[in-house]
Amino acid sequence: MDQRTRVRRTAGSAALALLVLAVSTGCSGGVRGTPGASGLRDPYFPKLGNGGYDVTHYDLVLDVDPQAHRLRGTATVTARATQDLSAFNLDLAGLTVQTATVDGRRAAVNRAGHELTLRPATEDGEPLRKGDTFRTVIRYSGSPETLTDPDTSEEGWLWTADGAVGLGEPTGSMAWFPGNNHPSDKATYDITVTVPRGLTAVSNGELASRTTAADGSGTYHWHVAEPMASYLATVAVGRFATKASTTPDGIKVFTAADTTVAAQSAPVLARVPEIVKWEAEHFGPYPFSATGAIVGRDGDAGYALETQNRPFFPGPPNAGLLVHEMAHQWFGNSVTPKSWRDMWLNEGFATYAEWLWEEDKEGRPVEERFDDAFDEDANWAFPPSDPPTAADISRAPVYGRGAMVVHKIRQAVGDDRRFYALVRGWTKAHRHGNASTADFTAYVERTTGKDLTGLWDTWLYGRSRPASKG
Repeated sequence: MDQRTRVRRTAGSAALALLVLAVSTGCSGGVRGTPGASGLRDPYFPKLGNGGYDVTHYDLVLDVDPQAHRLRGTATVTARATQDLSAFNLDLAGLTVQTATVDGRRAAVNRAGHELTLRPATEDGEPLRKGDTFRTVIRYSGSPETLTDPDTSEEGWLWTADGAVGLGEPTGSMAWFPGNNHPSDKATYDITVTVPRGLTAVSNGELASRTTAADGSGTYHWHVAEPMASYLATVAVGRFATKASTTPDGIKVFTAADTTVAAQSAPVLARVPEIVKWEAEHFGPYPFSATGAIVGRDGDAGYALETQNRPFFPGPPNAGLLVHEMAHQWFGNSVTPKSWRDMWLNEGFATYAEWLWEEDKEGRPVEERFDDAFDEDANWAFPPSDPPTAADISRAPVYGRGAMVVHKIRQAVGDDRRFYALVRGWTKAHRHGNASTADFTAYVERTTGKDLTGLWDTWLYGRSRPASKG
């Protein structure tokens, strides 16, 4: 709090005024400020993310050399202080920091693991004030790391046969850029990537420009106009066959497939506009200005990921997987969890989207998928809202039982028109924001006017399989 002590301007009170000011501020010139927290106490990743500020924009300029396995980067991070800040942290794993400035002035940098602590040198010697917007520029380089998750899957920066791909769920974005690496702090992005001759760099959002230098290297500038969580940022570098178009609704479509799988991928990628249209009818207007997909080679990663605007696939996906990852553009990417405990809201709805697609397009009733999920022992290992450890946040209950919760809500509503209105209302109410499990259950009860305590206790929070499916 920026408060000054008022005293009478008398000779007798001058010393008292100086004493009170020194005690209240801890310095001779004003507010002392405190360091921002070096973690947001996420239930599964307590050191992930940082406190004391809110990032509004990332401007990342990267130079990627796949042959040398090197990356050079400049990250300009624009943020607003949410407290009086004497110091703050950014998450960055492995890479070497050359310089750091805050508002154009060199900042002292200390490092402990993936935590960078910056102490800004402000013009007046004061801390960054609450409400101030400040700009941090980090220049860094090195060979980005591949990180191993608690469930043993690999993320971060993955070198491929002819390039690389950056994947960030849940912690991996800090392998290739410094930031506030938690889903609760979303921001807009500009990502500019320079790659050697013959390679293409694909990222999130819309392709704003492409230039070619005299040496044949290409520079690709991607702009993300809508807020994005750091775990959804991606860069894919390789030899890609690309295609750009625009839907009748004005959504920019950009797909990229590794040239070795481009022909095999083409039929399913051609269905991206159809799937977006179908999902918009069920879940509400598509929340972004751009869509598409990135298809790498088999083995480039161990999983598909819902990277914002264009999901990444390690090899050509089938229609069901494409439906799942595109559904995340609503559930996870636009409506983003407040913490990793809320991940079932992402995966439950995306899995349910697959069930709905099969019912609409292949004639398999959703009830059959529900019955299969009910009978699957793995779905009852723990409640979807409470995975035991960080290694469990991507296990079966989060997906299959999460989808069962959605279906039980549909049954409780009892009318499909009202159910889809409820879903569209949810994606509208939290569009480009964050939401928790508690937010969702309160919204459903408020919208339906029903006390659904029994549903939540059995299907969402219950620790054992109920005696019946009813």
